[in-house]
Amino acid sequence: MTSEPWVSVEQIAEHLGVTRDSIYRWIDRKGLPAHRVGRLWKFQVSEVDDWVRIGGADEEKEHE
Repeated sequence: MTSEPWVSVEQIAEHLGVTRDSIYRWIDRKGLPAHRVGRLWKFQVSEVDDWVRIGGADEEKEHE
């Protein structure tokens, strides 16, 4: 069984085609699935892709 690698803010921003600022804003306001590792945010691409597919990045949606 191969585990999925953790990726950085820069890598997930590039994957989604958005800025780093958007990633930080989405973590704070929209519940982007992210995990703290020390001072760094890390992501699993499959979790982020699932979040996008269910509408997590929609402009009208705000995380409650």
